[in-house]
Amino acid sequence: MEHISPRGGLGTGLPSAYLSAGTSSFTDFLRVQAPELMPGGTGGKPMTVDARFEPRQDVPHGTTIVAVAFAGGVLIAGDRRATQGHIIAQRDVEKVYVTDDYSSVGIAGTAGLAIEMVKLYTVELQHYEKIEGVALSLDGKANKLSSMVRGNLDVALAGLAVLPLFVGFDLVENRGRIVSYDITGGRSEERAGFHAIGSGSLYARSSLKKLYEPGADRDTAVRAAVEALWDAADDDSATGGPDLARRIFPSIVTITAEDGAVRVPEDEAGAVAEAVVAGRAERPRG
Repeated sequence: MEHISPRGGLGTGLPSAYLSAGTSSFTDFLRVQAPELMPGGTGGKPMTVDARFEPRQDVPHGTTIVAVAFAGGVLIAGDRRATQGHIIAQRDVEKVYVTDDYSSVGIAGTAGLAIEMVKLYTVELQHYEKIEGVALSLDGKANKLSSMVRGNLDVALAGLAVLPLFVGFDLVENRGRIVSYDITGGRSEERAGFHAIGSGSLYARSSLKKLYEPGADRDTAVRAAVEALWDAADDDSATGGPDLARRIFPSIVTITAEDGAVRVPEDEAGAVAEAVVAGRAERPRG
């Protein structure tokens, strides 16, 4: 006879909820079973929120992320600096993550919460596919991330905002797509072929307006993204440019129908960054 655990599992010591298919949303499951493990989790207790939003300066913040569409795909790239007020908190933080075979997310805002959110989002996509037997559509992936950002609203209003930038290759429409969000979870698809978020986004977008070439190939798009991050770092102290001394270069992920989501090797990212630095030495204004 099978031993039945006092907590409901069959000889496992696990609650019965862990042994049934349940919801296809891992986030909903976690919110019920272990709310303290949610990004910014308070054990299910509401936060006390000031009526006025003020960015917190005592926690590390991630900064600039850019996305660029190209012929047959899309890419996302980020600088590596995290700041804490006027201090560089970390020089080599990772802000760009592969979230499944055909999507990637870059994060700006409160670094710790953002990293927790994107890791939970990655598990969310895996969980859905295991439960339902099929992967989410690209719109479904974008909507999932929207609901997670919306679920962080109380924390965001307390000054700990998280803003992701989502990119993915739509196998149905056969094109790369870029989706941005506001702190309420509102999503907006960027049709211009490029976008940027974070403290240096104004300068990065201005750069991409001049550099972006519709229908460009992958290598041209990678170069444009690194150039845009350089321009952001040139005017925004919170954005880190290529660090040749420490060999710290932008993180870049490309997504195509053939190869899926692939992280650009560090040596290739370094070679592009070094070429950009050399070019700017000759022409400082680009």
